[in-house]
Amino acid sequence: MMHAVFSKNGSKSLIVLGIETSCDETGVAVYDSERGLLADCLYSQVKTHARYGGVIPELASRDHVRKTLPLIREVVEDAGIELADLDGVAYTAGPGLIGALLVGASIGRSLAMGLDVPAIGVHHMEGHLLAPMLEESPPEFPFVALLVSGGHTQLVQVDGIGHYALLGESLDDAAGEAFDKVGKMLGLPYPGGPHVAKLALSGVSGRYKFPRPMTNRPGLDFSFSGLKTFVRNTIAEETDAAGELAPQTRADIAKAFEEAVVATLAIKCRRALEHTGLKTLIIAGGVSANLHLREVLESNMAKVDGRLYYAKPRFCTDNGAMIAYAGCQRLLAGQSNDLAIEAFPRWSLESLPALG
Repeated sequence: MMHAVFSKNGSKSLIVLGIETSCDETGVAVYDSERGLLADCLYSQVKTHARYGGVIPELASRDHVRKTLPLIREVVEDAGIELADLDGVAYTAGPGLIGALLVGASIGRSLAMGLDVPAIGVHHMEGHLLAPMLEESPPEFPFVALLVSGGHTQLVQVDGIGHYALLGESLDDAAGEAFDKVGKMLGLPYPGGPHVAKLALSGVSGRYKFPRPMTNRPGLDFSFSGLKTFVRNTIAEETDAAGELAPQTRADIAKAFEEAVVATLAIKCRRALEHTGLKTLIIAGGVSANLHLREVLESNMAKVDGRLYYAKPRFCTDNGAMIAYAGCQRLLAGQSNDLAIEAFPRWSLESLPALG
């Protein structure tokens, strides 16, 4: 549905509530189109799912039911406003776990109806893609975006909001998923990704050399399942008769794995920039918080007189601020959804309507 959206005081400035419930984190934020981010809160379900070694969808949905409304009350108070001051509500409509998505969509749509303000369902990956816009010095369009998280690894040419061209994506495991699975192989706590990166800091570079998958052929797609298998085989070879893996060996394997993933991502980013002729790269999603990835890409961009942008670490993982921002931009452009409560576990980024 398209119509003009104005704030309750008649100006074009909008105050938007953002709700993120796509997986195992409940994020809520308030964004003002003039003043920027007013407040954000996040509840992580890591402890709930850690005992199972992965996300249990039903438990995730139940936690969102328990936490979303209290977080909305908290973030509205932190923002120094009343619920009645909201001019719109944005919620993650997909992709993600269908039960978790429906919690946020139901609450967001119902709240908007009760307040008589427009609501907009936001694409989760568009939220990640636009997260660097929350920084003081945001990138300008056009740019190449590397979206790299637990569920997605994609290279996208971004000419504006909604002007997206998919350049390449993972054909199997996403990079973040591979990090988590390798963490589990190494006996690290859930989620494994951040623990692998931390363990890699004490690893010795060069002891192991893991493959850089799909970099010896043209194209911009990714595949990390083979690398994951290579790591599993290396662990099996290095495990002693008692079933133990020496601490330094564990660290060295983590180091080699991280270097392989980062090198693969960096090679594909360089190809994407050459293909598009662009010199601006943004990285977004949970893995974009990886320090080694940032260091390598910063170095590579400096060599071609380019610029690298990324969000603060707390806005790299799932959060309500990115949903509030993305939703605000679409509401300002006159987009909103009707009364139907919809969620999309699979949703193409390229199918989104363009702004302007």
